[in-house]
Amino acid sequence: VQLQASGGGLTQPGGSLRLSCAASGRILSINRMAWYRQGPEKQRELVADISSRGATNCADSVKGRFSISRDNAKSTMSLQMNNLQPEDTAVYYCYADIRQSVFSGRDDYWGRGTQVTVSS
Repeated sequence: VQLQASGGGLTQPGGSLRLSCAASGRILSINRMAWYRQGPEKQRELVADISSRGATNCADSVKGRFSISRDNAKSTMSLQMNNLQPEDTAVYYCYADIRQSVFSGRDDYWGRGTQVTVSS
């Protein structure tokens, strides 16, 4: 199983970016999916997560600005980020709790990070 994240980049304060994450490989089911981020000299933190049924949760720091969504049929997840601020600068990582087969349990998978830089 692989998670491929894309969509990072450089934007000015107040700008928008959309991150995408695609899961591929042997997948029976995907449970929780999430975006985490790690800023310079900071610990990794949860940005937003979404259950298999679409229930979402966002960190207080991004509520009202970021929106998480997923497409179960395509095994993809997105993070729409609006009104970006310099403090949102970080490497963003996608995460998924995946079960590969009826014979296996659930495991944690992480994608490689994608850099988001907000600067004027």
